Amino acid sequence: MLKAVIFDFDGVIADSEELHYKALNEVLKRYGVDVPKAVHWQKYLGYTDQENIEAVSRDYGMGLDAAGVQSIMQEKKRLFNDLAMREAVIIDGVEDFVRRVRAAGIRMAICSGALRSDIELMLDGAGFAEMFEVIVSAEDVQKGKPEPEGYLLALERLNRQGESLQANECAVIEDSRWGLEAAAAAGMCPVAVTTTYSKQELQDKARKVVSRLEELKIETLADLCKSSNS
Repeated sequence: MLKAVIFDFDGVIADSEELHYKALNEVLKRYGVDVPKAVHWQKYLGYTDQENIEAVSRDYGMGLDAAGVQSIMQEKKRLFNDLAMREAVIIDGVEDFVRRVRAAGIRMAICSGALRSDIELMLDGAGFAEMFEVIVSAEDVQKGKPEPEGYLLALERLNRQGESLQANECAVIEDSRWGLEAAAAAGMCPVAVTTTYSKQELQDKARKVVSRLEELKIETLADLCKSSNS
């Protein structure tokens, strides 16, 4: 039975993946490192900011210590906020889908590798922050996706606030293979949207793949959750 939908944020709710890349790479350039967009999408997209910067530091020989990583994170955050206020948009079809889920009495949460402040900034701008009972962000986990920690924490927090849920009663909407793997590892029902990667790249990790959230019907999600229980 479908009782909750848990959303990734970047690339699922907000068109902000590009903004995160632009902000971080602009900061990295100040340190003499330029990560091509294709490399970022292939290697680092599913990471939290900290994981991303640590990985780039290793891969590009930057030799950053913990303080250096934190410094770049703060620089990136300031630049991202500037970009988000000017350029970020909620992806077409998301608001309609979120309101349909809410009208069906299904609980909603967000589990993202983004910073809470970034998420709240864009949700407030969209006017539907109140739709989500729980937000799990980068600050809340030790290990990002594809580890299931974030999704298990989202479930735990939902259970603290209302009716007890089982993992297999939760559908997860993701745009990357890392997120889909995390959802599956948490025992949830992974569904993919092709805003960032192609259907071919995602279909072996997802129970269903759509190009836009508005294509999804609540009944379809409920059926997917039922089939995952059988």
